[in-house]
Order: sequence, then structure tokens, then C-alpha cells
Amino acid sequence: MAEAGGGKRICGMPEKVQLHVAMLALQFGYAGFHVVSRAALNMGISKVVFPVYRNIIALILLVPFAYFLEKKDRPPMTLSFLTQFFLLALCGITANQGFYLLGLDNTSPTFASAIQNSVPAITFAMAAALRIEKVQLNRRDGIAKVAGTLACVGGATIITLYKGPSIFSPMTLNSVAPPAMAEGKNWTLGCVYLIGHCLSWSGWLVLQKPVLMKYPARLSVTSYTCFFGVIQFLIIAAFIERDADAWAFHSGGELFTILYAGFVASGVAFAVQTWCIDRGGPVFVAVYQPVQTLVVAIMASIALGEQFYLGGIIGAIFIIAGLYLVLWGKSEERTFATKEASTISSGREHDGIRPTTASFIKASSNLTQPLLPSSTSETV
Repeated sequence: MAEAGGGKRICGMPEKVQLHVAMLALQFGYAGFHVVSRAALNMGISKVVFPVYRNIIALILLVPFAYFLEKKDRPPMTLSFLTQFFLLALCGITANQGFYLLGLDNTSPTFASAIQNSVPAITFAMAAALRIEKVQLNRRDGIAKVAGTLACVGGATIITLYKGPSIFSPMTLNSVAPPAMAEGKNWTLGCVYLIGHCLSWSGWLVLQKPVLMKYPARLSVTSYTCFFGVIQFLIIAAFIERDADAWAFHSGGELFTILYAGFVASGVAFAVQTWCIDRGGPVFVAVYQPVQTLVVAIMASIALGEQFYLGGIIGAIFIIAGLYLVLWGKSEERTFATKEASTISSGREHDGIRPTTASFIKASSNLTQPLLPSSTSETV
């Protein structure tokens, strides 16, 4: 590999280009998951069976990497850790994926993806309420984060309460595509479910932070969370899905949707996103989220004949604008923190005190604690 511009080249491609290509591919992968999930529901796959199979596949993929790569990072297992992993699964797997499928069943892939853009802002609001995140209203970064959060909430509210007229109705090309709104479906209730999905996702992100501080092995935490998620869904299935036929595959299409969800949306996406966060940072990854909404809209229009409604487009604009305000505020906060840490370091050196690298890092980390969706592959 050759070095160029401070980054590694693969097949003559600079690392910066690799990151952008990887993120675009990731958005197509996630967009496909939204469409594939809706197709699975249209085929009649159980909303309980689908996440059970998906998380089993994800668990099979994750466990070997977690076991071998994090042998030295895993603390001894305790009852406290098991309880925390169980609660993380309840929030980040069971409630999160359950609400998502219920919401998707009543709405559409485009709106499900659009509402997900509000997760960074909701995460920030939760972290601020729990005093994990500091809000400086006397600085522009603090004002931007608050304004972005309000814009995201406003956008989600518009999508929920105002459907509006259909402004684009493509021809359906796929035989499994449903009509504009199938009988027995409730658009408003579906949006409420999707908001519950976003709240669960954000809660999982916030709750992860203190767990990872005590158990610094992300792959292992994700594996344990996924394991308890499977157990919880199986318990739910024991009460509401007793028909053995619901667990069988009736077509190649059903098998494909589950394999896609497990391998692409959980396994491959997790690996690609982890690498992108490591090399490009969480802000770089989060900025690409709205691209997913656009790709979903195009895919759903072609594959499912999905209609576009005015309320959803207006709400999506508010949510995406809010997302970028929050991301910009986080970026400004990190810049301010770096400058302040540098000033502290320079002042100490001027006074004849040479700070260690550890103390510099501690000063910088105390000034900013970014909380962005850095891992989405196991939650959608």
C-alpha cells in the first residue's frame, strides 16, 4: 500500500475516497434494508419471527470476532453487567426493532428512514436531560444543537399529524407491493410507533455510554445485547406467535429478506461503519444519514410503487435541517474544546509545567463528550 495525503491507498484509491465510497455503499445497504423489510411484511412474515432470525444471524457473525479480538479487553462477567446487557437489549433490540417493524407496517420505508434522521437530536436531548451532555446556550454551538433538536421534533410532529396530498404516485413494478394504504393500517399510529423506535434507539445510545466506560469491549457488548434481544423476542413469540408455520420459509423471497437483514444490515454494515467511524469520525458518518432517505425514496418508488405525500416531505426537510444543525453544533463544540485544551496546555508550559499526553487528553475529553449514533447496525 502506498501513502498519499496522510492516508493509505488501496488499489490506487486514497483513504479519503475510500471513506466516501464506503459510506455511500453503506447508505445503499441500509436503504435496501428498509425496502426489503417492507417487502418481508408484505409477504406475511411475522413481525416477531423476522427479528428473531435476523438477530440470530447477526449473533453468529459477531460472536467469533468479539471472542478473539477482545480477549484482553473484556472484564470479568458479573450479575451487574448481565443486568445492564439485558436492559440494553430491551431498549436497543426488542423495543427498537419491534417499534420499527410496527411503524413500517403502517407507513412506508421512506418515512421510516426520514424519521430516523431525528435520532442524533433526540440522543442529544436525552443526554442533556441526564446531564451527560452539556448545553452552552451562551455559545453558538449550544444554540445550534437546541435549534436542531426543536427542528427535528417539529419535523417528526408534521409527519405524524399531517399526511397531506399525494404529490407523486409511481407505477408499481413489484408484485408484492401493497396499495397506497392497505385496509386496517393506520398512518398516524405508524408514525407514533416510529417515534417510539427513535426514542428507543436514542435511549440505547445514551445508556451504552456508561456501560462501555466500565466494559470497554464494544463487540462483546453488542454480542451480549444481541443475545438477550433474541431471548426477549423468543419469550414474546411464545405468547403471540404459537403457529409453527410462521417459523417456516414459504418462498425464496422470504429467505432472502431475512438473510439480507442479518448479513448486510447487521454484519457487513457493522464492520464497514465501525471502520468509517474509526477513520473518519462519528460526525462524518452521521452526515451521510440523509443520503439514505433519498436512496430509500428512489428504491421504494421503483420496487414498491410508494407514493410521496406532502406532509412527509415537509417533515423530512425539517428533520434533515435539524440534523445538520446538531452536527454543526457538535463540530463547533469539538473545535472549541480543542482550542481550550490547547490554551490550557500552552499556559502550563508558559508557567514551566509541562503537561503529559494523558493529562492533555483528559482535559480535552472533559470538555466535550460527543453522543452521536456511532453504531446503527444492530438497532434498526
